[in-house]
Amino acid sequence: MARTTPHQHVHPRRTLGDGEPLYRRVAAELLGELRTGAVPPGERLPGERQLAEYFGVSRETVRQALQLLRREGLVATDRRGSHAALPGVPVEAPAAAGFPLGARQAGRDTVARATVAWEVPPPGHAEPLGLTPGRPTLVHRYWSASPGGRERRTAVTSFSAVALAEVEELARYRDRADGTGAAELRRTYDWMRRAGLSLHHRDTITRIASTPSVRVTRQVHDQHARPLELTELVMDAQQDVLVYEFMVPAAV
Repeated sequence: MARTTPHQHVHPRRTLGDGEPLYRRVAAELLGELRTGAVPPGERLPGERQLAEYFGVSRETVRQALQLLRREGLVATDRRGSHAALPGVPVEAPAAAGFPLGARQAGRDTVARATVAWEVPPPGHAEPLGLTPGRPTLVHRYWSASPGGRERRTAVTSFSAVALAEVEELARYRDRADGTGAAELRRTYDWMRRAGLSLHHRDTITRIASTPSVRVTRQVHDQHARPLELTELVMDAQQDVLVYEFMVPAAV
């Protein structure tokens, strides 16, 4: 069962209405979640057993429902399982929690590049993340420049062993993290929250001596005070402005 779907906590024997065949009713409910974005495009669905428990039906009924959705192009299945295939833009994390730090305010005319590698993190990253010195981890690098080529921002993020163990989407990057290909990790914080982690951000801003630049260091911990990631962003304070946005969720 993927930990990053709305069905992470499966409800006992969900009751479906009467009328049409049972597998069609299951397919209709799944389709409703796909259309509302509860399961974003590309997001993995829970396994057949978990879906059967959630809807209170047999696994064969779930198979028939998924087959119906596949025929209509709404669900795709590969060796990793089934996932949502509705066209559209995946649901994003709130602007306040955009990853990597500083990327959201880069501007429409900015040239940006991001890569990910499995390597020893930069100096100063291992200890805050609880990593053994010299131990490799997932490292994300971000770079942006103005259309004229003037460098505006560089950011490097190292992830902890906890983040890689808890967040399936991040762990999958290990096998393809060669530092050359493009990396699409903008939903990292969304993945973390979907994995059941509460995110606590601490951002520190310091001037870099004898330069017009500043360094923003972000440390993210979960609800158990376990480190998840550390990001260092360097930006030209004379040419650029860093904007922080915060969203407080409504009480439930």
